[in-house]
Amino acid sequence: MIRMKNISTSMQKIDHFEKITGKAKYVCDYPTTDMLHGRILRSSIAYGVVNSVTLPELPDGYFYVDKNDVPAVNVVHIVQDDTPVFTHHVKYIGDPIGMIVGSDELVLNELFHEIKVEYKEQTPIFDARHSGVVFFDYNINKGDTDAAFSGADHIFEGDYETGLQEHMYLETNAMIAEYKDGKMYVHGSMQCPYYLHGAVAHATGLAPENVIIRQDVTGGGFGGKEDYPSVLACQVAVAAYKAKGKKVRVVFSREEDVIATSKRHPSFCTYKVALKDGKIIGMISDVLLDAGAYTTMSMVVLQRSFIAAAGVYDIPNLQIHGHARQTNTVPNGAFRGFGGPQTFFAIEMMMTHISRELGIDSADFKMKHFAKQGDLTSTCGKYHFPVPLPDMTKDILAQSDYHKKKEAYKNQKGRYRKGIGFSAVFHGVGFTGNGERDKIKAVVSLRKNTDDTVEILTSSAEMGQGVNTTFTKIVAAALEIPPERVIINLPDTSRVPDSGPTVASRSIMIVGELIRRAAERLKSLWKDGEEQIITEHYEHPDFMIPFDSENYKGDAYPTYSWAVTAVEVEIDTLTGYIAIPGVWASFDVGTLIDENIVIGQMEGGIVQSLGYGMMEKCAIRNGHISNKKLCDYIIPTALDFPNIKVSFFVDKYIKGPFGAKGAGELPHVGGAPAVLDAIQNALDTMLNKVPFMPEDIMEVLSC
Repeated sequence: MIRMKNISTSMQKIDHFEKITGKAKYVCDYPTTDMLHGRILRSSIAYGVVNSVTLPELPDGYFYVDKNDVPAVNVVHIVQDDTPVFTHHVKYIGDPIGMIVGSDELVLNELFHEIKVEYKEQTPIFDARHSGVVFFDYNINKGDTDAAFSGADHIFEGDYETGLQEHMYLETNAMIAEYKDGKMYVHGSMQCPYYLHGAVAHATGLAPENVIIRQDVTGGGFGGKEDYPSVLACQVAVAAYKAKGKKVRVVFSREEDVIATSKRHPSFCTYKVALKDGKIIGMISDVLLDAGAYTTMSMVVLQRSFIAAAGVYDIPNLQIHGHARQTNTVPNGAFRGFGGPQTFFAIEMMMTHISRELGIDSADFKMKHFAKQGDLTSTCGKYHFPVPLPDMTKDILAQSDYHKKKEAYKNQKGRYRKGIGFSAVFHGVGFTGNGERDKIKAVVSLRKNTDDTVEILTSSAEMGQGVNTTFTKIVAAALEIPPERVIINLPDTSRVPDSGPTVASRSIMIVGELIRRAAERLKSLWKDGEEQIITEHYEHPDFMIPFDSENYKGDAYPTYSWAVTAVEVEIDTLTGYIAIPGVWASFDVGTLIDENIVIGQMEGGIVQSLGYGMMEKCAIRNGHISNKKLCDYIIPTALDFPNIKVSFFVDKYIKGPFGAKGAGELPHVGGAPAVLDAIQNALDTMLNKVPFMPEDIMEVLSC
């Protein structure tokens, strides 16, 4: 048998050949013979009641479904059950009213445009700050903020705002459903097969064993295919239920995908910070998230967001209020970073603004406040493991020549002005609090076949991030067999146990460790030529301080991944164009299970984060998303940024496979605050919002 010399040594992704040759089978690649197509009728108003839907005369075999056709409960089970499958009480432009179904897509589109809808409009709310509907409301209290503020030498205040962000994955949402022999079969583009399984069973009333969900090859997710595929799966399942044995397929156009699907939550954060003898001794923060029309993932996004409101800093006295409010806009849900980018932008800007007022360098001021091993977190948990931020920061400041450039870029007057910025962030790995133990309860299995190949049975979804390759490497390394002897397929809920959703940077640290443990057990029990099945269940780390989800006390996460980023900008003051001459970033994600895959994740996440900070503006006017195509919603390309210099500080995590921690979400957190800090440096001003666009540059220069 052959053992891998180093788990970090890269190998070719196991789906590489299929994808580059075009053999990979996406939803759109299935033959459409004997398949019906669906097109969803959506609300054209932001808030109101549908009085009537007038359909054209439908040819034989064509039909319409709406809320009255839902077999069981007209609700999509996500976190809280308030999202309808179809509705006549519409709450945002794009809310699904019904679906027209037929065999010919051209005929279907002609019929679709003949449908007439009459509404009774109501007054919508578009600004979360003016909303009276509070979906979720939480508080964190640590220490004595009253005493801290009463004894302070200085008190600083700041307001910060972040906007919507569209996922813009290459493959739009797409799903196929078929109801036959009393069973509902659904397959498509998704992140979380068992989320769809629960939602479809709930809406159709079918027993869980009669609902089978299968993931197809998925062209990107970034969180956008965590919650929304449950909605689409329920809709195609309802149509298939009515179709009496015919398959029903729905594939979104890009425009429909942007209009209907969840976005990153806009945020409004206020800070009040108390200093004594040059040190922060107290902080009061209010974190408001715009949830959009329905709750979707807002509860858990808000939890992660407001827990991170104090950033990577040791603040002894804290008071943090987090709330998510309803607006009549597109529902907001999961997006890479999951609430972290909003509050880390705010706290990082707040720290730079305080240091500017004090007349000291922001990087030095931040380093002075870094948390360290043994310090209390915002929820009075503990940083149980080393916090490598000081060494990572020194490395990145040296690589980027930060201090020399920061000094050189003061008081610039020419057309082209340069700046450099810095951020330090974390990502708490896994579900918040007791979520992994009490709600997810992950299970994985390994099946050794009679030919001594080993199949990994898990519901974790490959979306291009490389999880099937890294899982394969973990099993091969633990069993001391070649990777070619390991089999992993896209998940099918009739074949694989529920390993939990592919979210929260949990796949490697949580599921990967279960797979490693299963492989170690299989190795000890190995019998040549015999079929064997080994199953492992999640075990909560025994070192964690119990988490009180009512009072937000205890360990919110078992461990953290860390990142330090420096970004340099050059601004053309004539046009407002922002060029990026350099990006330097250091990451601690524990052991790299595959170096090339992790580097790809880091580079891709930084690019998304820079896009979030300086170019991705999802414009909503009176509830309408006005830029809903790739030509007018601008995302970064390979031409926009230089080669990003990525380095790693490896601090192995004792409960991760071979010492690995979560990686995928971390790089989307630090890019935006770093680039805004650089723009501040170039323009010699203080900024408080993202995205910060060329027109914003011109506005600052005109003042």
